[in-house]
Amino acid sequence: MTEKNTDLLIEELNPTFLFTWKGRRTQDEKSYHSHDFLEIAFIMSGSGKYRIEGKFYDVREGDLLLINPHTLHQGLAVHPENPATEFFVAASDIRLNGMPQNALPIPEAGPVLHTTGEFRQKLARICASMEAENAVCWQGRYFMMKAYLMQMLLLIVRQQTEPVEIKRGRAFESFGRKYVVEQVIQYFEDHYAEKISLDGIAENMYLSPFYISRIFKSEIGDTPIHYLINIRLERAKELLESGLAESVQEVAAQVGYDDVYHFSKLFKKRYGFPPSQARKGK
Repeated sequence: MTEKNTDLLIEELNPTFLFTWKGRRTQDEKSYHSHDFLEIAFIMSGSGKYRIEGKFYDVREGDLLLINPHTLHQGLAVHPENPATEFFVAASDIRLNGMPQNALPIPEAGPVLHTTGEFRQKLARICASMEAENAVCWQGRYFMMKAYLMQMLLLIVRQQTEPVEIKRGRAFESFGRKYVVEQVIQYFEDHYAEKISLDGIAENMYLSPFYISRIFKSEIGDTPIHYLINIRLERAKELLESGLAESVQEVAAQVGYDDVYHFSKLFKKRYGFPPSQARKGK
């Protein structure tokens, strides 16, 4: 595979973890064999050789072998002074778009990937984590091993595919930002009489308070807190002028303020006169 695939999509990622095996290749495997499941082998150290589908491949530290179902293979020990330490992971129930059951894409150069950099480091960490998890019988060990397996599969697929381009443009970004702002404003309109925190809103929307503040200021020209204060003060003025509230303290409570002094201070700053005058004016 000379170019990365843009069509290889994961339809479902719910693999079955079968087993792991770690060992030093000090002798040839007894048989030239195949399996009906996927095998992934990471060479943790040393070097060796593999016979896969009639071809011979030299392997060394950092290499990754992808052995798909029904692929004939045999590990060979050719460097007794520096034998390969191999870490095998076996799995089934893997489905990729356009691939046979349990199969991963194989590069044109063959089933041995010479990994480097961050990809190699991540694979090595996953193998070490799986080895450590497999050594102790903790609660949920199978599910932890399955989680590591899923990480490994995703790394391998990503290595051989191009990311799907997200079409970014002003209209799309503007729509997304406007939607967030509209949701925040609607929440203010519906809940202004309650205790409201930007942290709580951000948590419910799975966004950061900083992000909400930034896009709110960008779209509206004001901060969320100032916008909420204005809504509360407008509602308070309507209540005071209507004469329906018996006291300024009652009005303050109805628009979300426990501290009537703080409410009065905000009201006077906004309208130039205290709330008591607005009530008297009615």
